[in-house]
Amino acid sequence: MGLEPVISFQHVDKRFAFTKEKPQSVMETFIKLFSLSQRREPKTPKESLWAVRDVSFDVLPGQCFGIVGRNGSGKSTILKLIARILRPNNGRIIINGRVSALLELGAGFHPDLTGRENVFLNAALLGFDEESTHAYYDRIVAFSELEEFIDMPVKHYSSGMYMRLGFSVAIHMQPDILIVDEILAVGDQAFQSKCIDAIMTMKDQGVTIIIVSHNINLVRTLCTHVLWIDKGIPKAYGPVDEIAAEYVAHAYQRPGQPVAGTFSRSGSGEIEITSTRFLNQQGEPQEIFTTGEPMTIEIGYVAHKPILNPEVGLAIFRQDGVQVNGPNTKLAGVDLGTLSGEGLVRYEIEQLPLLPATYLVTTAVHDGRTHQCYDFHKQAYTFSVTQGDQQELDGLVRLPAQWVINVQNPVDIVNL
Repeated sequence: MGLEPVISFQHVDKRFAFTKEKPQSVMETFIKLFSLSQRREPKTPKESLWAVRDVSFDVLPGQCFGIVGRNGSGKSTILKLIARILRPNNGRIIINGRVSALLELGAGFHPDLTGRENVFLNAALLGFDEESTHAYYDRIVAFSELEEFIDMPVKHYSSGMYMRLGFSVAIHMQPDILIVDEILAVGDQAFQSKCIDAIMTMKDQGVTIIIVSHNINLVRTLCTHVLWIDKGIPKAYGPVDEIAAEYVAHAYQRPGQPVAGTFSRSGSGEIEITSTRFLNQQGEPQEIFTTGEPMTIEIGYVAHKPILNPEVGLAIFRQDGVQVNGPNTKLAGVDLGTLSGEGLVRYEIEQLPLLPATYLVTTAVHDGRTHQCYDFHKQAYTFSVTQGDQQELDGLVRLPAQWVINVQNPVDIVNL
């Protein structure tokens, strides 16, 4: 029989009601605040914001589970539902075990109390008595590295000091489930590394860990499974390498990009580009490739009159606007001779080095001497790259390189 999940979300919805205030001038605000009139103003109707919609997932005991998504996508709402800070409007949530949550700076801290007093306050909120807290107190303070500030009111702490103490309390209170929001981003590099080591140790000890982070590499290092949520709606849920590749590719997209049929086109028209296709190794049209796979960009044209040695070129852009390259036949030393009527030109890529993302392609035909433009299709065609056998996700390309171990005596070579 399989393990019972320690966290189970079953078609969970969470809605927030709010009142949309109309913009007011300074004078209107002043009059509203200080008017002696006792008139009762009509109530502004409330509106609804669905923070999460129909979210379902399971987290197994000892699993390190990541939640990724853009700001405002509902990640922190899910964490607060797990921590029982919020209750769902619809659906069912099952939590089995003691939850220790590090959700936001100063959560559970009283600003007028000292660091020492807040340690005992947080422990009490987690269900520990004073005697049990004393057993962990020295380790909590030592891990936080705040010995000389522990008797200072926490209202005088920096954001990094808040994070140090909060994280130290959370990991030392023997949780069955540890929840860590993006709060680690405020710590210095050395303490972040210390926190990651602590999380890895807890993971090895069988603690279930839920992590929200924009750092996809951190999620890939720590987590086995990931939920990707966008605008409150789950987009993908599954093994981390699968979802991370999809998420990185999506992160480079920009709204409002042109697509085939609505692109900008210019040129005198003596030669027209009639088609642009992406072909796989078998010469078949394809729009989704993997890193390292062969790809051919085929450009079809028709020359309405004989044109001597025109220049055919293209440019590949990642969808966030970063240009990858801009090859053309003239730079490659290719003489096209005299073009007349219909024909094809192919740009053959032996091993596609591009990393996962969506890419846009511009194709163009120019006069090779005067640079007169015959036809220019600006970012008119699109293809996508997904993760192949390689694990790289960051950057533009995978370089054809290798790692050499023991350079003074190069015996072992690890191929990429």
